[in-house]
Amino acid sequence: MLFDLLLGTAITALCLVLQSVALVAALRYYVRREGEIHSTFLRAEKVIIGLVVILILGSLAQMTIWALVFLVLGEFDTFEIALYHSAVNFATLGYGDVVMSYQHRMLGPLEAINGALMLGVSTAALARAFTTAIREQVQPERQQDLNQ
Repeated sequence: MLFDLLLGTAITALCLVLQSVALVAALRYYVRREGEIHSTFLRAEKVIIGLVVILILGSLAQMTIWALVFLVLGEFDTFEIALYHSAVNFATLGYGDVVMSYQHRMLGPLEAINGALMLGVSTAALARAFTTAIREQVQPERQQDLNQ
């Protein structure tokens, strides 16, 4: 159990680095295209979709790391099953249709904690982008109403 706690903590630290890289990439993408946020609604949505894609790729990379660890530990026979199990844990769905052995069962909750934290970071970045886009789309109409 102690081994799994240490391993899970190390993987979470690695995932934090990956999340940081994805977040920096997403924010750089956003900053480079921030002018489009101030343009039309469809252009603003295009920027937000790009942001979402980058953040999803970051999450998929983290799920893949967990899946590879599960494979190395001999928990699953195929990468497909390991990745599915990892995605269910990372997203905190907890289906329970594929379970880990008694020996490494602690890694599942650790990955769920990791996923909840990293998805929360992604949500914060998206909330910022949505807030800016909505404000830019609503304010011009509000200014017109005030001027009339």
